[in-house]
Amino acid sequence: MPSILQDYLPIVIFMSLCMFITLLLILPPLLIAPKNPDPEKLSPYECGFEPFDDARSKFDIRFYLVAILFIIFDLEVAFLFPWALVFGDIGLFGFFSMMLFLGILTIGFIYEWKKGALEWD
Repeated sequence: MPSILQDYLPIVIFMSLCMFITLLLILPPLLIAPKNPDPEKLSPYECGFEPFDDARSKFDIRFYLVAILFIIFDLEVAFLFPWALVFGDIGLFGFFSMMLFLGILTIGFIYEWKKGALEWD
């Protein structure tokens, strides 16, 4: 067997094993499981939408607000991890830069809270 193909043999074996396990886990439920959805299964769940409705229907803007807030604070955590790793090397400038960043986010959060964007009435 050529050397280049021998180098890729473990990857081919791994991919084949993954495909086999995936098919083993997906196919039996598709073939065996009953397919009779009742009205309870088709009813709105948590978000309040009809599950199979028109995609262009209007819905409450608060879903967008919650998603935006989640993204903002998720990005905050994404910035905090690398900052924490190099905290010893960046000195006081890095510390106060992050405190300014966190302060601005805190002010934004307080503004959202005061405006009532987090209330779910």
